[in-house]
Amino acid sequence: MTNILFIHQSADLYGSDKTLLLLLTKLNKSRFNPIVVIPVDGPLREELEQRNIKVIIAPVLKIYRKMFTPKNIFLFFKQIKKGVATLDKLNDEYNFDIVYSNTLAVLLGMFYAKKRKIKHIWHVHEIIVHPKIIAYIFPKLLNKYADVVVCNSKATMDNLISRQKKLAIKAQVIHNGLKPLNDDYVKISREELGFEKNDFIITLIGRINRLKGHKWLLNTYIDNFKSNKNIKLLFVGSPVLGQEYYLEEIEEIIKEKNLNEFVKILGFKKDLRPILNLTDVLAVPSTEAESFGLVALEAMLAKKPVIGSNHGGLTEIIIDNKTGFLIEPNNENELSKAIESLIKNKDLRTQFGQNGYQRAVAEFSVDKYINNFEKLFEEMVPNKN
Repeated sequence: MTNILFIHQSADLYGSDKTLLLLLTKLNKSRFNPIVVIPVDGPLREELEQRNIKVIIAPVLKIYRKMFTPKNIFLFFKQIKKGVATLDKLNDEYNFDIVYSNTLAVLLGMFYAKKRKIKHIWHVHEIIVHPKIIAYIFPKLLNKYADVVVCNSKATMDNLISRQKKLAIKAQVIHNGLKPLNDDYVKISREELGFEKNDFIITLIGRINRLKGHKWLLNTYIDNFKSNKNIKLLFVGSPVLGQEYYLEEIEEIIKEKNLNEFVKILGFKKDLRPILNLTDVLAVPSTEAESFGLVALEAMLAKKPVIGSNHGGLTEIIIDNKTGFLIEPNNENELSKAIESLIKNKDLRTQFGQNGYQRAVAEFSVDKYINNFEKLFEEMVPNKN
């Protein structure tokens, strides 16, 4: 039995949380024993414990923007001691073979694996370009402290290698995978969301923050589609704690432009199937490069056409003019044309949806995702199982 310590930076159920949950759910438990450490309680813990996976809440040395103050730096080093002590107790019980750090936002695995001489996988879900100092430091940390660097897309890997050439030796791509959606869920209607039965709904699902493109899509809607009363926008997601001002800014625009009947904002939704069911087009208008773009894959599995920004991991998921459209980032004209093409042509929406589903099933299957990780674990700890 290979004992693996998984360290993750949140207890939410967004992109990197969902991919971790899927991996831990499908992992062969007769060969691999996962123990998970997260910093707070939340829906991820509930999901894991329902699957009889051991979860510990402890400091994970999470990176955040306001940590670089004397007080917070002091607390950071204090947490190192507490975090290491917690992991030592777990290690005494499980004798870990691998430490798996999920996302660059957690540093505890880096310190602990090095200190206790345990093999370390660092799974990168981010493309960091700025702040420049952070973009410079992380590839060096990966090179020094990780035995294997798993990237969720080629775009993610290329960004790292361009800054630290030596990572080419230890970096590899394992694309995220998802299982096809089933119909075992409670459907909702447009009317329940405050829309009309025949409305055309453009949906954006994701954290409300500076890079997801909410303002870009909203301004495109205001400038090009506001006069059509049957075209509606739906935003699904919540802001990060402490960044609620992003949501407030969007709400202010909606209020100023009298769009309350035309643009709806829902908070975080654990199950996206009811939302995707009534969505006509999914927009992923990221203003900065997504490392992958899991929600685009979810929409393709729901047979929905996807409009995404032509950078980052989205270019490895969406096939332009076949499963959706790839458009220039921050280009309102291109976004408007893509939306208009799909509004006017139902057959095109259907064809993109079918093509997207076939691509998602063939290229981003759960089996491929899990098999790649199990093979990696076996290579790192041979003759263990």
